Amino acid sequence: MGFFDKILNIFKKSSNIAYARSQSIDLIELKRNPYYIVASVELGNTTTKSIITATNMETGNTYIVSKYVVMTRDVRPPKKGEEVFGKTIWGVELTKGAVADMVKDVLLGALKKGNLTVDDLHFVVRSTGVTAGFASPEEVSNMIIALAEGCLKAGVPPSKMAPAMSKSQLPKPFDKYSLMDKIIFDGAVTGVVPPTGKEVVANEMEGELVTAGIKVGAKWTHVDFRNPCMSIDFGTTLAGRITDDSKPYAHVIGNLCGLAGAIADSIVRGSGLVSKDKGAVLDIKSREGKINRELAEEYGEEIHRYIRICEVPKNVERFGTVPVNPESAERAGTTLIGCDVGENGSDLPKLEEIGKKILEESNIPTLLYTLDIVSAKITERLVELARDMGLISDKSAIGITGRAGITGDKPRLILEKLNNLGIWDKPEDNVVFVEDGLALGASIMARCMNCLGTPQNPVGGNRGDRCILGERRKWQKEKGMIR
Repeated sequence: MGFFDKILNIFKKSSNIAYARSQSIDLIELKRNPYYIVASVELGNTTTKSIITATNMETGNTYIVSKYVVMTRDVRPPKKGEEVFGKTIWGVELTKGAVADMVKDVLLGALKKGNLTVDDLHFVVRSTGVTAGFASPEEVSNMIIALAEGCLKAGVPPSKMAPAMSKSQLPKPFDKYSLMDKIIFDGAVTGVVPPTGKEVVANEMEGELVTAGIKVGAKWTHVDFRNPCMSIDFGTTLAGRITDDSKPYAHVIGNLCGLAGAIADSIVRGSGLVSKDKGAVLDIKSREGKINRELAEEYGEEIHRYIRICEVPKNVERFGTVPVNPESAERAGTTLIGCDVGENGSDLPKLEEIGKKILEESNIPTLLYTLDIVSAKITERLVELARDMGLISDKSAIGITGRAGITGDKPRLILEKLNNLGIWDKPEDNVVFVEDGLALGASIMARCMNCLGTPQNPVGGNRGDRCILGERRKWQKEKGMIR
């Protein structure tokens, strides 16, 4: 850990904010101990990234080896004869070939940055948040194929993208850490079974990965983020889950969907600081000046007049631009909670106008602080609604990840607003902020699929409780899955 990391961790602890900043590891240490190395490849609406993680199988702690990030808007345009199969939420056209090329480049970029090769990888997990802007299952299928083709182009063999069928297929020395001789992988990731039936929301895999990733990241903090819990991913679109405390496996009783980082991006697009069509908060470099907090609070309240946070109506097919299936959710016993601006983003132009007014009256720091206030208020409203609907209680942990939820002054503001809800005596012991939640989720998903557990440092199970390995064995025996 570098000097800056140590100082940051001291600050986070002293301020009572449980903030899991990505822990790094050097190449010498990586080669010395049994580290399970996983590459996460994610194509999102705003960024496309590959993050390589390494998990010490003796301790269960996961580290970031390297990360390589590009803007999705920079995907190459369609070549002659290529078919556009979908678009991002911002209208960037995608073809199988273009997506495959971008995935290949980011994966090889992450490997190069970490001084690694494809041979050093033990597993690769692919995911996308772009499905929120898709219109049909065929488009989603094309994206999944394109992601796989990109990994193949980078030299990843198919065997590193699928779970092993037996311990003997696992690379040494990881076969000795696998629990395949005791249990089987039955679809549960970090002790949570997915909703049954048809897909409830288009970015369901994102919700699964970030929930698992926050559980992994929280291991670096004092917060026990296990079931029951609520995960909130503030990417361009909103993702996340709410779980109960059933055993041996928790159930998904809530799903989040809609707009998140896109709200902040729309506000800054109106300011003129970034491109009107494809700009994002990430493009703003200069941040000097004094914050006018009173003005930011006023505009934060005005912006929230246009933000809808509610249970997703039963008669819609999209909410906050994200394809949803409320009927399937109801059958699966899952409640859909969404965040929208107008109807499917119809009022985003009004947020652009407010962004313009903020910069006319003040400066960039005030604009950015307004974004912090907006995200904190979104979090407060999401958690308050989940509580009022009986989906969370004082037993639940809240986990937040994503660029529009953990940057700037958002953690402090969020903790203050959640404290005002009065759900917990000490919110700081029940709320955690995690960097790179989705990538950390990919690391644990790869391990779950290969039954690579660390019972001495469990990620699954309930808060304050022991490992659920014994209960899983008993349950699988009763179901006839194992002998």
